Amino acid sequence: MVAPGFTPGFTPEARRWQAVVRVLRSPAYAAKLLTNDVVTTLFPAECRCCDGPLLRAQGVPVCEACLERVRASELCGCERCGDAFDLEQDMEDARFAGMVCRVCRMAAPPFARAVAYGVYDDELRELIHLLKFGGVADAAKLLGPRLGQAVMGLEGAAAGDLLVVAVPLFKARERQRGYNQSVLLADAAVAWLKRARPEWKLTAAHRTLRRVRRTESQYVLSPKGRRRNLLGAFAVAGEVRGREVLLIDDILTSGATARECARVLLTAGAAKVWVATVARAQKRHVRRQQERPEELVANWDLKQETAVTH
Repeated sequence: MVAPGFTPGFTPEARRWQAVVRVLRSPAYAAKLLTNDVVTTLFPAECRCCDGPLLRAQGVPVCEACLERVRASELCGCERCGDAFDLEQDMEDARFAGMVCRVCRMAAPPFARAVAYGVYDDELRELIHLLKFGGVADAAKLLGPRLGQAVMGLEGAAAGDLLVVAVPLFKARERQRGYNQSVLLADAAVAWLKRARPEWKLTAAHRTLRRVRRTESQYVLSPKGRRRNLLGAFAVAGEVRGREVLLIDDILTSGATARECARVLLTAGAAKVWVATVARAQKRHVRRQQERPEELVANWDLKQETAVTH
């Protein structure tokens, strides 16, 4: 007896190709191909990362090849703020201090830990710029799942019941931009995490934190100037007493924004504050470690073994 749906003489590989052909022949797929052809022919566009042609219509002007290159970076960095160790001496110091960088040892951040998906560079940097400065809100849909992957790095440390709070923009700046990019990222990440970790209880509470004072752009300021710039800039407008908070932002650079937000939340009674961002800015001479960060650790271990044997 022949099983339903089985064609005599056809191998499993042939049946898989039959399925592919059925999809390709479907009206919906054909209509999508036609739409892409018409749009890209009449309105040719270039990828914002590599300047190559976009071969399909999409909400984010980045080609598939560049999107493939947006991957997580595993840097050998500080366990508190995520900053990379740029010198072997820093690495040695950190080993004796529980893998904590000098900045965090000198002035421990109020947040418990900061995690990020990747280094603020190349295609990831361009995607964030499109979202933050280019008005491409759909970029959050691509970056949100990647942010969710970063949050999963807190599994086992952070509570399963978290208040999710996006770093707020000043009202005038949000009106000018049309949205708060951190809110879009947080919501996209939460949606992804609810599928990946349905047992977690993540509650979006973005109005819990408000920016009550307009500040200068952090980009043009020194680390000390960034801290001064943010003093008194945030206020808590919701109930956080006894709760663990997951603070979401697009980029962590010096950590000044995350530190001030965490300080304000803890002052209002939050139990702990965790920080998650899409990207972590790193010094240029550190970035080359991102492909093989284990080399720095291996070099340190070899140095210690040599010292013991000699």
